[in-house]
Amino acid sequence: MDYLLQLAASPTAWIALATLVVMEIVLGIDNLIFISILTNKLPEQHRVKARRVGIGMALILRLGLLSTIAFIVQLTEPVVEILGQAFSWKDMILIAGGLFLLWKATTEIHHSMDPAPNDPKSASSGVTLGFAAAIGQILMLDLVFSIDSIITAVGMTEHLPIMIIAVVVSVLVMLLAAEPLAKFINDNPTVVMLALGFLIMIGMTLIAEGFGAHVPKGYIYAAMAFSAAIEVLNMLSRRAREKAMVENN
Repeated sequence: MDYLLQLAASPTAWIALATLVVMEIVLGIDNLIFISILTNKLPEQHRVKARRVGIGMALILRLGLLSTIAFIVQLTEPVVEILGQAFSWKDMILIAGGLFLLWKATTEIHHSMDPAPNDPKSASSGVTLGFAAAIGQILMLDLVFSIDSIITAVGMTEHLPIMIIAVVVSVLVMLLAAEPLAKFINDNPTVVMLALGFLIMIGMTLIAEGFGAHVPKGYIYAAMAFSAAIEVLNMLSRRAREKAMVENN
């Protein structure tokens, strides 16, 4: 109790908490984009449940990993060396997650460009299987992003209560933002392609970091913000043209 009171009275602890909350929210954007795109592929009645389950599992994974900080720190220790390049468990998990994101985003882009004809025979039987597959894929990416998130938290502060509060706050923000983001992506088809491009960029970044090349996150998020701003301008331009056409007719 005294330890918590000392933390609450420490300005340094509050600064660390605010910084870590912002970092965790930013790191959660990748996870949220993936969940939004994937759950939008489900039948509408299952989407909200899948998003809540996916984000809930992200919280459970993060809190579970925080309870094993000593083990998490060991994940950064080299365990295998290939052609002079040492790899830790963290590196291999990041590479696997990056490859999965590349595969998933490329598959979704291909499907958007050349959609397969609907098969009415499989429409009714695919709901449960689709939901289970979506949850499985979300769980896999939750694990990758959770490990990255917790290792970042461990590197920024040594106080477990600060880490727990930052993780819980970031996941609550994800939960609040999930529905508006998913609806926005679903209502704007061109945004889906942009978001899939983001996932490819994030996948390449994870692979690069797995091979030891540090990619400053600021560059990645700056590129995403710039691309999103351009897409907003395109959307405003399209709406202006549509409004002008309606008025002219």
